[in-house]
Amino acid sequence: MTIIQTAVLGITAVALAVQLKGIRPEYSLYMILASGILIGYFGLSRLELIMETVSSMGKYITVKNVYLAMLVKMVGITYIAEFAAGICKDAGYSALGGQVEMFGKLSILAVSAPILTALFETLQVFMR
Repeated sequence: MTIIQTAVLGITAVALAVQLKGIRPEYSLYMILASGILIGYFGLSRLELIMETVSSMGKYITVKNVYLAMLVKMVGITYIAEFAAGICKDAGYSALGGQVEMFGKLSILAVSAPILTALFETLQVFMR
């Protein structure tokens, strides 16, 4: 799916959701949720290209594959957390959306902890 098709799908879903919001607010939320899931599904088709690019980058630089895998996990956590937080905020539950964002940030920090440890170990070797 191209970006133009995705944009048209998103704009159409929002236009329909706005129309439904006055009549049946719950259907408006379902419309946005369904279109968000559909766009996310089409976004997953791009994941193969991203994984190929990351693995080819790994061939050019001497980095452990574990670090590249962590980078992909961090990007995935970011997208999922932003999507879920956006849905929560659109539904009128901005406090819950904020908590989802905070959990996403903490999850990224937890995933990146081994990278930070390796960085500090490397710096310690250079400091000696």
